[in-house]
Amino acid sequence: MHSTVVRAQNVFGFFTTVAFVVAALIAFSDVLAPRTPTSSVIVKDVQTVLGRPHYYSTKKEEYAVIRFSLTADLSSLFNWNTKQVFVYVSASWPNATSTELVNEAVIWDTIITSPSADHLANIGPAAMKKLVRSAKGKSVDPSRGKLDLKNQKAKYQITAPKGKVAQTNDVVLSLHYNVQPWVGVLTWTPQVDFGRWKKIKGGVSKKFKFPALKVKKVEEKKAKA
Repeated sequence: MHSTVVRAQNVFGFFTTVAFVVAALIAFSDVLAPRTPTSSVIVKDVQTVLGRPHYYSTKKEEYAVIRFSLTADLSSLFNWNTKQVFVYVSASWPNATSTELVNEAVIWDTIITSPSADHLANIGPAAMKKLVRSAKGKSVDPSRGKLDLKNQKAKYQITAPKGKVAQTNDVVLSLHYNVQPWVGVLTWTPQVDFGRWKKIKGGVSKKFKFPALKVKKVEEKKAKA
């Protein structure tokens, strides 16, 4: 006769095995769900300004301030196993010291939760009620994951290790995402099509340039004198 402890261990082991198999099937089912995101990124305004990296710094660095417009349909990323999607826009440009390296910096980001994870969102009561109401009677709200930003100011300014970004050429803005599932591994923006998962259609702006610093009129007068 097995003791009570042995029986409890057997039951727990069987339960763990079943839970692991079910979780693996749920995670694998993500591959069967199509992902067909589309996006358009348009640069509206770019400025290069001088600023200090922190309050006590005496050395000034060059920062690029960008405004952009973004339309994106990421609704296909939401299914039964999606907890939330982290979306971000990055600026990238060639590295001056190596042709194989690329400088890249995130300028804007946001988190879009699924209906079953709205309680995790850091939003106010009115917005929370709207999300809950929009999800009633639906597995996933069709408007979930659709972005429409007009003349959006970047959350983060851009600089470089050397503190110089003015007159940098071949800069592009790109949209990226990271899907966090309830069960399974994190998945990032695919660079190539993978089965039913397609890379973002669009999602990259036209090339632009960080402009030169604006010289103040006082400095111009001194230079002429």
